[in-house]
Amino acid sequence: MDAVTLDLPDGSVFLRRATIDDLSVIIDLLADDPISAARGDSADASDREAYEVAFAAIDRDPAQRLLVVVDSVGAVVATMQLTVIPGLARRGASRLQIEAVRVSSSQRNRGVGAAMMRWAIEDARVSGVPLVQLTSDAARVDAHRFYERLGFEASHVGFKYRVETS
Repeated sequence: MDAVTLDLPDGSVFLRRATIDDLSVIIDLLADDPISAARGDSADASDREAYEVAFAAIDRDPAQRLLVVVDSVGAVVATMQLTVIPGLARRGASRLQIEAVRVSSSQRNRGVGAAMMRWAIEDARVSGVPLVQLTSDAARVDAHRFYERLGFEASHVGFKYRVETS
C-alpha cells in the first residue's frame, strides 16, 4: 500500500502500512490508553518480543493491514488494524473489521480519527467489501458517539471469553 494523504481541517497527515520501525510508537499508543493499559498493554520492555511476534504474524497475513498515520515530519500519531474476513453470511459477503484504533492524545480532536475511518470505509467500498464492523469497549462512551456520528450503528452485543493459556 502506498502512502495516502488524509486531509484534516488544519492540514494533512499521511496513512501508510506500519513497519517494524513503527512498533515502539504503536506500543506506546496502546499503552497511552487507560483501557488498553488495564488489559496489559503497558509498553514494558519485557513484552517487546511478544509484540514483535504479533507484528510479524500480522505483516505476513495478506488479510491484515496494520496502518499508521504520520505527520508532516514523519512522526507516528495514530494507528489501526484492518482485517478482511470472508464469510458465508449475508450471501457470502466479506467484512472489514477495524481494530485497535488509537490516536495520540496530542493529536485528538484534529479530525485524524475521522479521516482514518472515512478512508477505511472508502477502501472497503472500492475493494467490494460491503460491511465495515468494529467493536468498542462498553466503557468508551465518547468513542461510541464518535462512531455513530460517522454512521456506524450499534447493532450487536459483543461477548468475550478469556482463555487461560500457558
